[in-house]
Amino acid sequence: MVSIFRPYLFVYRYSLYAVFLLGCLQIQLGVICSVGIWILSEAKLQAAQVHQTWKSPLGLTEQVTTVNPESAQYSKPLPYRLKSAPILLAAPENFNPDLRLPPPLPEPPQQNSSPPSLPEPPQQNSSPPSLPEPPQQNSSPPTTATEAKTPDAVLESIDTDYHYETDNFGQTNFFLEPTAQFRLRNGNKIFFKTGFNFFEQRGVESITNFPLQVGWQGKIGQMTLRTAAGVDVFNRLPTAINLNVKVDAPISPPRVSSSGRLLSVVIISGNLEQGPYKSNARTLDNQITAWRFGPDLYWQIDRDTSLFSSLRLGSYNDGNSDVQSFSRLERKFGQFSLAANLFTWSYDRDLERTSGYFSPPDFLVYNGEVAWEGDIAKFLRCRLAANLGRQRLKGEFDNANTYQTRCTVKLSPSIEADLGYSFSNVRNQETGGSGYGGNSFTGQLRVKF
Repeated sequence: MVSIFRPYLFVYRYSLYAVFLLGCLQIQLGVICSVGIWILSEAKLQAAQVHQTWKSPLGLTEQVTTVNPESAQYSKPLPYRLKSAPILLAAPENFNPDLRLPPPLPEPPQQNSSPPSLPEPPQQNSSPPSLPEPPQQNSSPPTTATEAKTPDAVLESIDTDYHYETDNFGQTNFFLEPTAQFRLRNGNKIFFKTGFNFFEQRGVESITNFPLQVGWQGKIGQMTLRTAAGVDVFNRLPTAINLNVKVDAPISPPRVSSSGRLLSVVIISGNLEQGPYKSNARTLDNQITAWRFGPDLYWQIDRDTSLFSSLRLGSYNDGNSDVQSFSRLERKFGQFSLAANLFTWSYDRDLERTSGYFSPPDFLVYNGEVAWEGDIAKFLRCRLAANLGRQRLKGEFDNANTYQTRCTVKLSPSIEADLGYSFSNVRNQETGGSGYGGNSFTGQLRVKF
């Protein structure tokens, strides 16, 4: 991890500082391993570049707010980042656009290919006739010892996600998770994710978590399928299994302008997730796990207007269940944008005192968002946003405000980093008569090969 991500600046307890040192050691080992992989694969990468005819879909060119296609999960000059779809945990923090990226979209058509309304990749036999020259009848194909061969897998990128959140009730969650992405010879992708997570809360012994996950992504007809499975290793809790499956299917053919900008598309997604509910230290200490499933809908109405909607049904191993919905309508005006958000959440039973997680029987949040995004310098792009609205919990209304900032720094043609901060008083726990305030520092370091 580069020096810009120094979480110990935010950690003030000795116990957390000691655990973070352990995390730093793991990060250094991860960086060393990543560099080693890069060195070993450099020769293959150079050979592969001669034969690669595809382009990475990582550079979808509409702006963030990243579910996927980081979420923050909608169109922006910042490229969409095709990364592991984060488990959409039940929480009002989903107002963070980086959790709501639209699904991955087809690459824009080449200038001399089919019309923009059908941006299908070119067929192999559509290449110019001069390329597939047949060998002469009385001659054998040339063979040389130095003939370049396409490797079975090519390291495309390493993305390292960083998240540090605290609140005024003594709760701290810290996530640091690097993901290595490889492209296979047939165009599919595989992912390897690990990391270091830390959870601290008043009255509970702190918990350290080391996630390990392997994922695969490929095309089945017009659908994109992404699967991942792994284990969560804890310092003082039993190892737990995690998995997620996501399917994206276009309902209407995407329309893309000649410049590559998305004009319209409708995509529906199906999601299935299972794993430990990483809400806080008390919830993990109680070994709460959850199954969550439901659809997402992303509709690019026109080049400046988009709609995202999500529904999640949850089933917990303590016998509880919940229903969560979120909708966002956004309209862009040059560098400015306006959005309306609506979030509802209801549990069958309120088990916060026993299981540890926020489980409101009736929770509603609605707000309006004003945002600006633009280039500060050639290497620096920033976004500022403010959400103002209301929240209702158990029949009582209160203000619901969130303030966010995020900047993307382009360190080199192949390295860039995101840095973000947000403050919100939208509740994610029972607070009695006291006001809630949560701070969140986020970031991502992306290295392309």
